Amino acid sequence: MIDLQERWMPTQDDFDAFARVSGDDNAIHVDPDFCANTTFGRTVSHGMLLYAKLWGMLKKHDPSLTTSSQSLMFPNPAFAGEALDLSVKQEAHGRLKMRAVRVADGAECLIGEAEIRC
Repeated sequence: MIDLQERWMPTQDDFDAFARVSGDDNAIHVDPDFCANTTFGRTVSHGMLLYAKLWGMLKKHDPSLTTSSQSLMFPNPAFAGEALDLSVKQEAHGRLKMRAVRVADGAECLIGEAEIRC
């Protein structure tokens, strides 16, 4: 059974690097001056950066794993400089629950499921 947990502190450098690699350079992720005037007041993480961190945890655990499907929701933003608790738990054979939760207030930033080929 898979039961992985990790604490991660995303940085603006992480957001900027993911923007360069993904091509998603939306100002909400990379422009602190623009974001100062938004509801969030600061930059927010790309949702897929959160998923990539979770997938990276899985690949460290077992490099042979592959995914066949995923379902992800991003109910709250993740911010640079605010720690996240990342978790991946196997619910049944080949079925995983994934979460990224802000440590400061318990807000869920990613809730998801993935199917893996074992």
